[in-house]
Amino acid sequence: MPELALTFPALDQALFDVPDAQRLRVATPSSHPPRFLLLYGSLRTRSYSRLLSFEAARLLTAMGGEVRLFDPTGLPLPDDAPESHPKVQELRELAAWSEGMVWCSPERHGAMTGVMKSQIDWIPLNTGAIRPTQGKTLAVMQVSGGSQSFNAVNQMRVLGRWMRMLTIPNQSSVAQAYQEFTDEGRMKPSSYYDRVVDVMEELFKFTLLTRDLGPVLLDRYSERKESAAAAAKRVQQSAI
Repeated sequence: MPELALTFPALDQALFDVPDAQRLRVATPSSHPPRFLLLYGSLRTRSYSRLLSFEAARLLTAMGGEVRLFDPTGLPLPDDAPESHPKVQELRELAAWSEGMVWCSPERHGAMTGVMKSQIDWIPLNTGAIRPTQGKTLAVMQVSGGSQSFNAVNQMRVLGRWMRMLTIPNQSSVAQAYQEFTDEGRMKPSSYYDRVVDVMEELFKFTLLTRDLGPVLLDRYSERKESAAAAAKRVQQSAI
């Protein structure tokens, strides 16, 4: 095979971090239960996205996880209240606490609901040097009043990528959700329920595999280069 001529700028070798499988071995893995935050996208008294989130919470708890559900009641619209608002602070503290998330929204007018989007918008991309969602796992689910659809989960996948989350391959979309729950709010046995079990099991596994490897998996050459340039500039300014 002929040698490939480099026709692009050379990498800064001092910053180029060659991937090494040895670095992916965690010396002391976390021993506490995986921590999951569940968000749902409806404020209705009988909210099927909330009922589906409750089922997901039961499953994650049975697997050994620690679970928190955020109640969006009272959460203001983004930019309609200061960041010090109690509900905003509660949501951000839970996001920082979690190692994985489940987002579950109804599909309304072919999209996720405003309630769901508002919660995501209140979670910042960064807080100082900390990115609250970067490297955390994410599972997406939706409920529909009619036939099965995937518009909401597809949108949430885009948002998860934007938030630098590790969105698992599997997902759940429950059609005609009003038929899938008992009067007591429990999900009936069905292929839809089996898929929810699959999704939560996959989320749990991915979280165990990745939660200690964020610094390695998400370390970026471009950001190291930018940080090095900023540090060099500070040194130059201090020498003046």
